[in-house]
Amino acid sequence: MANRSDRELVEAARTGDVEAFSTLVRRHQRRLFRLAVHMLRNAAEAEDVTQETFVRAYGALERFDGRSEPFTWMYRIAVNLSLNTIRARKPQRRATTPEDPSVAGELVERRPSHADPAARSADRELAIALDGALDELSETLRTTLVLVCIDGLSHAEAAEILGAPEGTIAWRVHEARKKLRASLERRGYAEGSGEAS
Repeated sequence: MANRSDRELVEAARTGDVEAFSTLVRRHQRRLFRLAVHMLRNAAEAEDVTQETFVRAYGALERFDGRSEPFTWMYRIAVNLSLNTIRARKPQRRATTPEDPSVAGELVERRPSHADPAARSADRELAIALDGALDELSETLRTTLVLVCIDGLSHAEAAEILGAPEGTIAWRVHEARKKLRASLERRGYAEGSGEAS
């Protein structure tokens, strides 16, 4: 069963094969959760969104037309549910800490590990600055940046998920990076240095 393609699993699930849909869930659950956590910056909300994504996908199996890949279809559901959750929040954004699940935290974690406490502290400060800079981005730019730069989707995949042309996705990524650089410079981080200037 695990060797079957996503499309084959969807077709089997349509005929009532519950194990086929369970395989789809196991195959994509971690990736969808990671996407939701990066967008929502709240693990509990991300868990809810991930579960709701699969509930909605299962309920809509008959309407899946096969024009996109099943994972792209599920990503689109997860993105929309995440955006709905963000919009439903109170207008003021909550303060974040470096321990929060965040895009910035993951970016800093990908850097080479430092045994030096001062370097770890500098990384933590950079994560806080990145979180602040990401908070300044519009939902559209932030979502596009998460899909392409964090989750590693191609511009074509992000375009399909977000319903925008590839050129628009490329522009959004460029614009988001430009705004992040400007925000980090305002916060005292010189481009490419990773340290306060």
